[in-house]
Amino acid sequence: MTFAEKMKGLAKEAAKNLVLAEGLEPRTVRAARKIVDEGLAASVTLVGNEAKVRENAASLGVSLEGIKISDPDASDKKAEFAHEYYEMRKHKGMTEEQALVDIVDELRWGAMMVHLGYADAMVAGAESTTANVLRAAFTIIKCKPGIKSASSCFVMATDKTQYGYNGAFIFADCATIPNPTAEQLAEIAEESAASCRTFLGTEPKIALLSYSTKGSAKGELIDKVTTALSLVKEKCPDLEVDGELQLDAAIVPEVAALKAKGSTVAGHANTLIFPDLQAGNIGYKLVQRLAGAEAYGPILQGFAKPVSDLSRGCSVEDIVVTAAITLAQAGSLK
Repeated sequence: MTFAEKMKGLAKEAAKNLVLAEGLEPRTVRAARKIVDEGLAASVTLVGNEAKVRENAASLGVSLEGIKISDPDASDKKAEFAHEYYEMRKHKGMTEEQALVDIVDELRWGAMMVHLGYADAMVAGAESTTANVLRAAFTIIKCKPGIKSASSCFVMATDKTQYGYNGAFIFADCATIPNPTAEQLAEIAEESAASCRTFLGTEPKIALLSYSTKGSAKGELIDKVTTALSLVKEKCPDLEVDGELQLDAAIVPEVAALKAKGSTVAGHANTLIFPDLQAGNIGYKLVQRLAGAEAYGPILQGFAKPVSDLSRGCSVEDIVVTAAITLAQAGSLK
């Protein structure tokens, strides 16, 4: 079973409600049809002017049967959504009048649907920038309690079954936080543990990566990683996490036996936490291109409720799989 098939199965089991904020975007409309036809969600809602959404779907030859439309300007929820947005932003100078104007933005509207429980998960980004998708998520959905910084991970599926979890890994953070502090690295590790359980279906073994293993080198870069280790162990004492570890010591048992004796993580890590965005982004692309790994992501983690950002070059199937991943996240929430 491929990762995409596994996520679709989890989405079906979760039976959650999905909002697609870009209701006029052609690939998104086609993806909505596939999501409904494949039974991946309890409901699918497109956001946009209803007449335009229907006209656009007809021009694409896509039936909207079984798909909901939420028209911000015409919705009976507009006053409720605007008031909630005003309450969230009044400390920034927001007025109730301006909130009524701002909330009809499709991304804000979709995020508010999730925040208020009218949907369980949101997917957007086929035509919106990452910055705009994240801005709506940060200001309305916000981070989980106890988490200050949302991050991202990639699921990397390789054919090297002797490593990771049958060849699969969580890589983080490869797309969101350029130069994380020790505190942010600890949060990335904590949230990546949850991602490992959801997406790999196994208990995480987390390696905080560095160019040093267990004091083989010294310096500020290494100090940040070891501080992060202390923080995550203090906050999550039951997690299997270790560092600082070089990549080979993290995933190769023979190297771990030489460099990190006694570690329950070294040699068996399935969740790799990179020290900064440059390392993470380079690392996942090296594995993807040179090892032929399948890379799924970036998957956002750390938000109070699931939201996913698409690449603007995404295909219809990319949107469907991303929706399945996001719905699987929704199903994993307590």
